[in-house]
Amino acid sequence: MRRQDASRLAESFHGVLPRRALRDLGVDHRMVRREVAAGRWRLHGRQTVALHTGPLDAYALGWRAIWEVGEDVAVLDGVSALRAAGMTGFDEDRIHVSVVHRHDIEPVPGVVIHKLIRRSPVDLAPSGVPRARPAVAAIHAAHWAVTDRQAALILCLPVQQRLCSGAHLLRARRSVHGRTRRAFIDGVVRDIADGAESLGELDFAGWCRIRGLPEPERQVLARGPNGRIYLDVRWRNGLVVEVDGSGHRQGLSVADDNLRANAVTLADDTVLRIDLVGLRLFGATFLDQVYAGWQLCESRRWVAVAGSR
Repeated sequence: MRRQDASRLAESFHGVLPRRALRDLGVDHRMVRREVAAGRWRLHGRQTVALHTGPLDAYALGWRAIWEVGEDVAVLDGVSALRAAGMTGFDEDRIHVSVVHRHDIEPVPGVVIHKLIRRSPVDLAPSGVPRARPAVAAIHAAHWAVTDRQAALILCLPVQQRLCSGAHLLRARRSVHGRTRRAFIDGVVRDIADGAESLGELDFAGWCRIRGLPEPERQVLARGPNGRIYLDVRWRNGLVVEVDGSGHRQGLSVADDNLRANAVTLADDTVLRIDLVGLRLFGATFLDQVYAGWQLCESRRWVAVAGSR
């Protein structure tokens, strides 16, 4: 009966339980040892017992990390908190947890422990596995990321998947202070929250002047298939650059897609598309394409002028 009670309770924790919960059910360390020796259960640290012998899924690994680090001090954070909230499109082998810096924590295999200066109760999700709210977790994960590209992807995905909004990211950014890539994260968060309105902050015209291009016109009124439209950037020779806010498209792969699509577009058309986050990550390459597009449009314009004579 105790084994059955433990199995029913473990279903809520994806097949694992802490020793504390087992003791509350009347399962002491001797019974745990017998079940493990019989090949029915398996230990996953000092506190975590799996009531099966198979691999642990991501949710069970999250609970294990909490129990092994200390359920009274640790919460899932960063990418691990986002995945627990339902985020897809990003894989991470290790589990990330955060603790307040005053706690001394022993290392746990497979777990990355991050120490925070402070933690507010409003930063935590109200239910489920103890974890940071998506916006807070995304800002932390961006600071802990290996590269700028990875950081930008982690910031984009939870907004695109409706786990939090751009406004939530902005608020979290004001209260969460990391040690790395602060200016980059500030810029990407503004891009995600404000969309194409952030183009002015990027000083696109200034970048064009550095590349030897004349200053383009901004927000040019044109007629589209369904009425009037505004073009983000346009030169008099006919080259148009449309800058997309990151919230309208899926994942950071959009940056790679834009680079490929632009290369093809240069052969046939005069419209280039750039996403804001991609512009921050691959600015030099995108501006190379803008310069090539401007040259192409100039040559076409002079050919047309010569033909008219």
